[in-house]
Order: sequence, then C-alpha cells, then structure tokens
Amino acid sequence: MVIKDANLDIIATRRSQYPDDGKLEFLLVGRSNVGKSSFINSILSRKNLAYTSSKPGKTQTLNFYGVNDKFYLIDVPGYGYASVDKKTQAKFGMMIEEYLEKREQLKRVFMLVDFRLKPTEDDLLMYNFLKYYNLPVTVVATKADKVGGSKKQKNLKVVLDTMDLVIGDDLVVFSSVTRLGVKDVLKKIEDLIGEEGEII
Repeated sequence: MVIKDANLDIIATRRSQYPDDGKLEFLLVGRSNVGKSSFINSILSRKNLAYTSSKPGKTQTLNFYGVNDKFYLIDVPGYGYASVDKKTQAKFGMMIEEYLEKREQLKRVFMLVDFRLKPTEDDLLMYNFLKYYNLPVTVVATKADKVGGSKKQKNLKVVLDTMDLVIGDDLVVFSSVTRLGVKDVLKKIEDLIGEEGEII
C-alpha cells in the first residue's frame, strides 16, 4: 500500500461528529506515552502529522486521520496516566465507549503496549474491554529499538504470556525509529480494505 494522502480530517468528542461516509476505520488505543503519535506518523510516512509530546495525556479527543480517501486511523486519549484527574478519565472512558458501541465501520483495533515493560493491569482491562465488544485486536509492542537483542525473545514471551491473546488476535513488534513492523501493520489494513499494491 502506498500512502498518497493522509490528513487529520475530523476531531470529535461525541457521536454526532463522527464521519458518516462509510469508510472503514481502524482504532488505536494504548497507555499514555506508549507511542501512538509516533506509530501514526510511521504508518502514514509523515513526520509531524500526529503531534508527539513527552508529556502524557496530550490527546483528549477522537482524532480521525483520513488515509488515501479510503479509510480512517483513529487516535483516542491514552489511559493509565495518574495525573489526569478521575473526572477527565471518566469522560475519556465514556467517549471511547460511545464510539465502540454500534460502530460497524470499525474493522480492527491496534492496541499499543510498551515492548520494554510487562503489560499493566490497565492494558489487560483495555484488552478485555475490547473483547467484550468482540473486536479483533492486533497488539503492537512499541519501542522495540530500545530492547537489546538478547532481551527481545524474553520480552516477547512476557507480552504474549501476560496478554493471553484469544484466537484470531495477534502481535506485531514495532519501532517507529527503525520502521520494524510498519509493513506488517499496513498489510493487515490492506487485507481488510481490499487494496493491492506495494507496501512502503
């Protein structure tokens, strides 16, 4: 798949603001600062389309990135950041839950976890939340460039054992620095949108 066009098309906080053009959608979820913005920029071959910040909790809306006029990548607020007050956390939770309910265009969730760390209780809660809605999930283990060669297999086993993925779900080891895993993610999207072509 060649990414010819990618833009932040819609910023939404409620259902009435979602796109209604019927294009397929792919959701990104993950803890605050897990690397969702870097993931978007890597997948879409753009440097600063999604704003990256060292300060967790920057994303506070549902951000619909339109790609090739064919599908949307949707970034949502990160979870598990302690300094975000409970009222705001609850608002984010309701926003995501409202999106997940009856969203037929949603075809897969990319759930980002930090490859350097054991998945947290928040990660497991999110995974189970997604499975409640019977959504197919690809776990994306980010920041793989920060894990030394000898630790890669060990960390992979920890992530797989902790997440205990159901049949049909899978895992991609990913790095926005080395672009490891970019082709794998694009292939999953390509298979669902039915577009053929060279994956860059």
